[in-house]
Amino acid sequence: MAKKKTDPWGDTVLVEFDAGIAWVTMNRPSKKNAINPTMGREMCATLETLALDDRCGVMVLTGAGDSFAAGMDLQEYFRETDDAGDEVIMKARRINEEWQWRRLRDYPKPTIAMVNGWCFGGAFTPMVGCDLAIAAEEATLGLSEINWGILPAGNVTKAVVETMGYRDALYYIMTGEPFDGKRAAELGLVNEAVPLRQLRRRTRELAVTLLEKNPAVLRNAKLATKRVRYMDWEVSADYLYAKMGEALFFGEAADNRRGAMKAFLDDKEYRPGLEHYKDTKSAKKKSGKKKAKKKAKKKAKKKSRKSGK
Repeated sequence: MAKKKTDPWGDTVLVEFDAGIAWVTMNRPSKKNAINPTMGREMCATLETLALDDRCGVMVLTGAGDSFAAGMDLQEYFRETDDAGDEVIMKARRINEEWQWRRLRDYPKPTIAMVNGWCFGGAFTPMVGCDLAIAAEEATLGLSEINWGILPAGNVTKAVVETMGYRDALYYIMTGEPFDGKRAAELGLVNEAVPLRQLRRRTRELAVTLLEKNPAVLRNAKLATKRVRYMDWEVSADYLYAKMGEALFFGEAADNRRGAMKAFLDDKEYRPGLEHYKDTKSAKKKSGKKKAKKKAKKKAKKKSRKSGK
């Protein structure tokens, strides 16, 4: 799909749309997609735009060439800011935090990190910030900060402890030892690892599965899962009932639920434990809206041509 003039991505971030999936690529292959301030700004703008863009139902984050991202750009993020004022350093930090975890962790649409190659240090935060992650078995990951004299900051340490677990996090943070995609899956850092040649296909399969779900329910389900981790049982129960009630007021969640209940209890034509409920009425309604939009655009173009003559 062609890029609109208003689309904010540019040199360091590429976006490709494919039937509801937005493939967002960190694009500095000559630097192994090391994250610099320009990429940070473009990623902030890209995520903000895609959150409201109908072309994006699921967002996949990956890297160009043979890397996901080799962490932070040491030249631009560290050496060039060593003698800068606090304001410059804090601004760079804020931009980075904004897209890597503040926005990604609570993103309104499902997100998948597709780890296609090198993934080091600062790249761990957006990888874990995504809801799900799939890695190539051949990918190389590592927390190399200890090797050159800093801590894994930028919430990298938090991301690792939250996914890997305490002992494994300590091991890789303290040794700086690299590991492959298979090991990342064993550690729980990613959901699964597949051979590189199958990575895009498997990621697409997962994205298509997510696209089949009711978006309002899916959004609330993922946010609720993230919140209840830090609640006790009583607070969690209250929160989940409130969240479930909220979900029924957004989009077509209530219609979807009623339809699924009827299909299961009355019509005996749907098995919720084994398959996804397809709301044919909603699908037809959406299809009708799309056709109406296309018709209106065609009409407007015709009118514009006539008036231009």
